[in-house]
Amino acid sequence: MVTPSPSFETRTADLLNELSQTGQTKYLRHITSPMGPTVILEDQGEVICLCSNNYLGLADHPAVISAGVQGLRKYGAGTASVRFICGTFDCHRDLEQTIARFCHTEAALTYVSCWCANEALLTTITLPGDVIFSDALNHASLIDGIRLTRKVDRAVYKHNDLADLERQLQNHMDKPVRWVVTDGVFSMEGDLANLPGLVTLCKKYDARLIVDDSHGTGALGVGGRGTPEHFNLLGQIDILTGTLGKALGGAAGGYVAASGQVIDLLIQRSRPSLFSNALPATVACSANKAIEIIEQEPQRMAKLTSNVAQLRQGLNKLGYPCPPAETSPTAIIPIIVGETADAIAKSQRLMELGVWVIGFGYPVVPQGQARLRIQVSAALEKDHIEKALDAFSKL
Repeated sequence: MVTPSPSFETRTADLLNELSQTGQTKYLRHITSPMGPTVILEDQGEVICLCSNNYLGLADHPAVISAGVQGLRKYGAGTASVRFICGTFDCHRDLEQTIARFCHTEAALTYVSCWCANEALLTTITLPGDVIFSDALNHASLIDGIRLTRKVDRAVYKHNDLADLERQLQNHMDKPVRWVVTDGVFSMEGDLANLPGLVTLCKKYDARLIVDDSHGTGALGVGGRGTPEHFNLLGQIDILTGTLGKALGGAAGGYVAASGQVIDLLIQRSRPSLFSNALPATVACSANKAIEIIEQEPQRMAKLTSNVAQLRQGLNKLGYPCPPAETSPTAIIPIIVGETADAIAKSQRLMELGVWVIGFGYPVVPQGQARLRIQVSAALEKDHIEKALDAFSKL
């Protein structure tokens, strides 16, 4: 006799009950203020925000807001079309030219998110017989984009292990095209891809390098141009992807920056561009202004670097095991806790102390590697940092 499988409702209820009983439930908190160094939570009041991607404090910048409002008034609420029909406005062209200049590439193309950009890129540029080499700790959007490729060999190399990658490249020299895919900044670790080594390997084995620099752009490099600028490799990465939803204004949207040929191919064949609406004009305008501010105000990057150093030094003095700045100079500071329930409990205690830090556990990170992830912003002032460190001392 065949035992009937549990219904969708039963198995979902079982999972949610298990998460609740083990202290792993994620809760959505509602913010009633702009995103800044502090935010007002509906159920908590004002707290210091150490969990935002607002690395340069531009999400509530008056000029960025004004540019978005002007875009809304000029172009309306939505594009009402995909790009190739009637959804491409001049503000899209202006933004894409700005991104290409900022990234030191020939051209760029925007999407409604970097998730869409990564899926569009990987499924469009690869053909049956190609091979993709993916860092073991790549972002979920890269992983899912790779999964969607058709009849393409896929290989995962150990995190930042160039020797492992080289062995795998040597074993696939018969492939038409070899693609190496990596994050620039790994969002859960806060460490960097070894771009100099990757560029060297890709040249040696005639491979193409794709870098998602969503957490690097606006958060690394003297001019905020991300991981390539940090390593003095601007213009030497084959394809860059990134987001407009973090340091570049904090709204939404993503992009691919590459050669004119790659961008032309994406315009002709990438499904997320052909079958979904263009980036809202208000976002295009606000993001364009955000990049302009980054270029005109390098002191924002200097302030972010200083804030990262102060928080890192303070946490180290309190005995928290922060990754060394030599290998992890980014605005992301993870503190490994171990168990998911413990990370969530510590996050809740910090919230009681007026500091918002998220505890991440499985499946976002591997089992047993749950962590508190601190994200630093240039918008934080000295008193914010001091109050945050005081909360960590009490924790």
